[in-house]
Amino acid sequence: MTRLSVNINKIATLRNARGGNIPDLIKAAVDCQNFGADGITVHPRPDERHIRYRDVRELLPVITTEFNIEGYPSDKFLELIEEARPDQVTLVPDPPEAITSSQGWDTRLNLEFLKNVITHLKDLGIRTSIFIGTQTDLIKYAAETGTNRVELYTEPYASSYSLNREKAIEPFIKAAVIAYECGLGINAGHDLNLDNLKYFSQNIPQLLEVSIGHALISDALYFGLENVIPMYKRLLV
Repeated sequence: MTRLSVNINKIATLRNARGGNIPDLIKAAVDCQNFGADGITVHPRPDERHIRYRDVRELLPVITTEFNIEGYPSDKFLELIEEARPDQVTLVPDPPEAITSSQGWDTRLNLEFLKNVITHLKDLGIRTSIFIGTQTDLIKYAAETGTNRVELYTEPYASSYSLNREKAIEPFIKAAVIAYECGLGINAGHDLNLDNLKYFSQNIPQLLEVSIGHALISDALYFGLENVIPMYKRLLV
């Protein structure tokens, strides 16, 4: 079954909007795991507008499932990773000012840079994943970096799902097949939700993990966190 990693960035955003410690990010992470999440994802950005570097350190003792840290591999980010030693690092190409991830890596242009970063992370015993689009040539270059997995950037699928889901899923199926043939594990994330997740999961072969934050935390406002995590997990095959 595909694993569900819950991205808790939005809980930190809500906390930071008012100051103090409400909602309690650490308690939320523990609750997510108790309610069935297979992992916790965080994405600390340079301006710490949601997840703070301190949060990562405070989360370490309470993560009993899988800890996935996303981010651009700056020197500061890599120093944090060396200290935290998470189960997985997902490398994203976001500039510091990005509101959210909006594209995958150009693995051809950044091949040597990614090779060096991934070699370092693997020497630390950390599984690596590269955030990437569906261009098959770039997936092949991703395999050359030595990464364990790729995370397919699913916003194009989500934005087109209601118009023509068969057409929306087609490039992702092709991308997943190429990735699997290249020996890469397949993750996915960005704008997956209760409406589009099941169809994606049913049609993407060898899908190992989805990382979902914004939609899941938003749905928790209506259904409660304890209810919404099982709702998402029932959509995964």
